[in-house]
Amino acid sequence: MEGRAIKIHAPESKKVTLKVIPGHFATSHSHINLYIDLATMRTRLSEASEAARVMSLHYVNNVVVDTIVCLDNCEVIGGFLAQELTAAGIRSMNAHQTMYIVTPEFNTNGQMVFRDGNQSTIYNKKVLLLVTSVTTGDTLRRSLECIKYYGGQVNGISAIFSALDKVEGMKVNSIFRKIDLPDYQSYDIGECPLCKSGQRLEAIVNGYGYMRL
Repeated sequence: MEGRAIKIHAPESKKVTLKVIPGHFATSHSHINLYIDLATMRTRLSEASEAARVMSLHYVNNVVVDTIVCLDNCEVIGGFLAQELTAAGIRSMNAHQTMYIVTPEFNTNGQMVFRDGNQSTIYNKKVLLLVTSVTTGDTLRRSLECIKYYGGQVNGISAIFSALDKVEGMKVNSIFRKIDLPDYQSYDIGECPLCKSGQRLEAIVNGYGYMRL
């Protein structure tokens, strides 16, 4: 599958490259015709740090960020993003004037939760939500609801790729947008034209990667 990968450079940096694989894939909420492979960007030092630098350009120094909540194994990017934001003058109201970087858990019902030891990093904090990709926005909506439940206030949303400009009225700041992937399509599971044409699903995909079928 990787042999079909197409590389697309970010508009703001040629050092940030998106690997896109055409086909027929299932997410938890939709079917898509392009799988975005973000494994190396999440884990390779040079790519993660450059992705974080580009993300930081979307924020001005009057924004307050106390905590970065990372989904989809984005912790490496989250660490670099905290450094970039701090260097750019983004303020933190935490006692030690530094940002927290945390990841929620998902319980057996698929609900997002923060354990007792991490709840203090959310309660009364200004939160930046960091995700790999946004397709339908359903995961972001659940994340916003969860952070609100634990007493946090989301001040920004950052993604590597987003097919949506806004979710719940909040702007999604992304390195790559749908305009950068003009062939990208997301379909409701029951209305997928690829399924109707008899094209078999190749893999189940999410922010962590893919599982072949």
